[in-house]
Amino acid sequence: MEKLDSKFQKEIDVIAKNIQDSEALSAYLDTEEYEQYKGLIEAFEPAIQELYLRVSGSNPLQVMSLELALIVDGLEGLYMPKITGYSVLRGEANETLKYRKPQDHFKKVLLAVVNSSNFEMVKLRVGQSIQMGFAFSSDIWITNLIESVSNQRVKYFLQSQKIPKYRNIEERRSGIIKYKKQFESLNYYTVEFPTTALELQSDYFNLRTFLLERGKNDYDNTSLNDHLNAFINNEELKGEPEYLKIILIIGLFFELDAAGKKGFAKAFSDMVKKNPNFSDEYFEVLDEMFQSDEINITPDADKRLAQLINGKADDEVNSYYILMNTVHGKGFVHEDSIEAVQIYYGQHEGLSLNNKCLRAGLLNYFTQVMTNLPTESYLDYFEMNKTFIQYINIFGNQKFNQAVKEISLVFVKKLLKTFVDKRGRDYQDIKKFVKATFLDLGFMKDKQLVELFKTKRKKKPVE
Repeated sequence: MEKLDSKFQKEIDVIAKNIQDSEALSAYLDTEEYEQYKGLIEAFEPAIQELYLRVSGSNPLQVMSLELALIVDGLEGLYMPKITGYSVLRGEANETLKYRKPQDHFKKVLLAVVNSSNFEMVKLRVGQSIQMGFAFSSDIWITNLIESVSNQRVKYFLQSQKIPKYRNIEERRSGIIKYKKQFESLNYYTVEFPTTALELQSDYFNLRTFLLERGKNDYDNTSLNDHLNAFINNEELKGEPEYLKIILIIGLFFELDAAGKKGFAKAFSDMVKKNPNFSDEYFEVLDEMFQSDEINITPDADKRLAQLINGKADDEVNSYYILMNTVHGKGFVHEDSIEAVQIYYGQHEGLSLNNKCLRAGLLNYFTQVMTNLPTESYLDYFEMNKTFIQYINIFGNQKFNQAVKEISLVFVKKLLKTFVDKRGRDYQDIKKFVKATFLDLGFMKDKQLVELFKTKRKKKPVE
């Protein structure tokens, strides 16, 4: 956790002073009713949230320091419910949907909530967050927390937030899915970078989640450069299996500075020297990443990693990225790329992890191109399909064929929504091409193709 920058603390102090000087606070103190407290919420929480999102966007390692600075009496309990929610969601759950490690920050925030002079107002907005936090915590942790509270009325409130239905794992799963939707547009992720092997094992999932979130969104990651470089260059971590997984995420999704790129290359050289089975482990990790629903290895990300490795790994990994540099440099439709793929694929067993990763990388490339292809450019798809067929013939893999079919079908359905005039030339060209091609490739049968182009009649309204 980094110390909060003084400029952010000054902004908090200004907001707190404005709250204390406001008519909205005077109105609330006169009545101590929730309707007047809502006036405070509407007047000042937007400014607090704007500050929060600014800090989490550009200085994410200061987020927990920021949260501790925001749960002070001068802010009258404002934004506490959001902070409680962030601390609940930040905890990583295991296979049984229980926190992997005790959530000390959640505890600090919760104790600040129950000790707030505005507890009666805050508790009306924080119950669901506490319920979810307790659902993912152990009974011992909850009991110890409640016992540390002296106020009997507050104890009763906390005990009432232990919801019996959340003892069931499926109820916890359903509950957290619904709960997360309230925070989908907010950036609350932070982490402490591990410096020892033990810390890496303990904090791996938090670090992984944090890096994936930063990598897939358009955030300013400049403040992370020194931390990323220190992690990459940490000799104690290089023998750990989690280390390879993390630096692959870094290589895929972060633009490293010159020092970072140099350290990355050295890290690969060091891992190869220390591990005679490096390539086997590498492709196991890469395959796991391709299969993960949480990780989207776009062509740009794959290209970034290929350029970073660039001859610094062992022969197997190097040859894979020499190939991928060709594919990304010339495009997958280029004859040189197709030939290079065919040669590489023939040098490995069809079901090898090397070839599995190659197929997955190309499918991601196909998907990106087809997703961004305008419907008016459908003739380009007709031409591109010839290339798809070449790769289908090279790989001879049913799962790959099915994926190409799904990618193509998504685009065809977009075409049918765009070109609705069945007598028009566009529609007829599309219908003729799809019927012939999908049938030849075994994508669909005659009956399915008839159904695809059949006009869906609208039901007549019941009189």
